[in-house]
Amino acid sequence: MRKRKIDHIRICLHQEVEAGLTGFEQYRFVHKALPEVDFEKINVATRFLGKKLSAPILISPMTGGTIEAGRINKNLAKAAQKMGVAMAVGSQRIAIENPQLASTFQVREVAPDILLFANLGAVQLNYGYGIKECRQAVKMIEADALVFHLNPLHEAIQPEGNRNFENLLPRIRKITKNLSVPIIVKEVGCGISEDIARKLYRARIRIIDTAGWGGTNWAKIEGIRAKNNLGKTFSQWGIPTAESIIQCKKVMGLNIIGSGGIRNGIEIAKAIALGANLVGLALPFLKPATKSAKAVEQGLLQLIKELKITMFCVGVKNIKELKKLQLIKVE
Repeated sequence: MRKRKIDHIRICLHQEVEAGLTGFEQYRFVHKALPEVDFEKINVATRFLGKKLSAPILISPMTGGTIEAGRINKNLAKAAQKMGVAMAVGSQRIAIENPQLASTFQVREVAPDILLFANLGAVQLNYGYGIKECRQAVKMIEADALVFHLNPLHEAIQPEGNRNFENLLPRIRKITKNLSVPIIVKEVGCGISEDIARKLYRARIRIIDTAGWGGTNWAKIEGIRAKNNLGKTFSQWGIPTAESIIQCKKVMGLNIIGSGGIRNGIEIAKAIALGANLVGLALPFLKPATKSAKAVEQGLLQLIKELKITMFCVGVKNIKELKKLQLIKVE
């Protein structure tokens, strides 16, 4: 597992791992030449799970379990604390099975106030994991919620993959009834459909992270690791992020985190207008996080500035107003 974590960071830093289009290119805002808004009064703050965020941004799950990964997580967390945004850690399975690696995920020391999400693969519920391990993951990092990631394509291509996804839904439901923090279910780059979103809602899941197609492509990454053609064959597989947000939005009562290939403030704004309550990004923060927390901060500042300019040019003063905007679909 440690070798795999190292491979993932190396490949994401040094090879082309993105594929496809997110679907946001099909939508445009209506520009307002007379916005009737004071740019300096635009407020991008929001609330999620009862916590105030300075911007509707989540640093999405990336890594953990190695010395370099621990340094990356600390830099991400320091920046999240400084900028007032949310953060999730990478899969903690490696630290559940090797407790001495827990420190590579633990960031509360540098980020006492952030909205922080723990992370486990949902498929591990079919490989001996239960409420004990879920509680352990949450306690390990003093998390506000637990992410269950769904990654069937990733596991199918990964040489060491866990591929038994049978009867996972009732097991997820059982955890939701017994865990003291909310559970977020996310994909890892192939998106979540309306049908799956409805099934998850019936299983008491109230937060879904779309992680749609169009950004970091785990089929490509695992294909590179395995040196086979499977990654290339399946690199075009998935639901584009914009479409996944739209489909999940049809399920009343869901809180949606829009993620998957989002790379700038315009796309953050589009995700929110399409139905997302929070917007996640991962790859854009990885390289900066290998350098310093300051570098991550600069990336966040740029995104927030782009979001504010977008809101200014469509004449909205806050996130609540942005959510009400209608986008134009272009062919």
